[in-house]
Amino acid sequence: MKQDWKPGTLIYPAPAVMVSCGTCADDFNIITLSWVGTICTNPPMCYISVRPQRHSYNIIKENMEFVINLTTRSMSFAADWCGVKSGKDFDKFKEMGLSPAKASVVSAPIIEESPLCIECRVKEILPLGSHDMFISEVVNVLADDKYIDPISGRFDMQNADLIAYSHGNYYGLSEQLGKFGWSVEKKKKKK
Repeated sequence: MKQDWKPGTLIYPAPAVMVSCGTCADDFNIITLSWVGTICTNPPMCYISVRPQRHSYNIIKENMEFVINLTTRSMSFAADWCGVKSGKDFDKFKEMGLSPAKASVVSAPIIEESPLCIECRVKEILPLGSHDMFISEVVNVLADDKYIDPISGRFDMQNADLIAYSHGNYYGLSEQLGKFGWSVEKKKKKK
């Protein structure tokens, strides 16, 4: 039997990402978000949702650029800390020992320790209530060489040890259960 609950945001697990923003070292900041996702493949587009009261909100709105940095198990403490502390009060890069590095296309920095950095340019801002959605085009992706399979050329997400967020908690990703299309693959006949 199921119970009726009041409407809420219970779509979990969600990514736990660190979004970096700013155009110079004086205004570089990091905000940790889980309300982030893919919108479109061609052109590649994604979104982040940010409360207007957050320090990073005005930085992103003014510059119309940011970087989504995927987070790993080793970055989980910093991801949480950057989500609960304000950039008004702290230099988050310095406090967490993270390295801002130059992005290839946007002015916002990447987080060097992140295995995958997604450079984004804002196309539209939708005020939705508690959060505004920044609909953005992906203009470049920087992938750490150590996670690229030399044979397939693919980024090895499992080996990167990424984390997810679920209703107030962070989790490591477990073993692979299948791959796209595995449910309909033809079984090989035994000889």
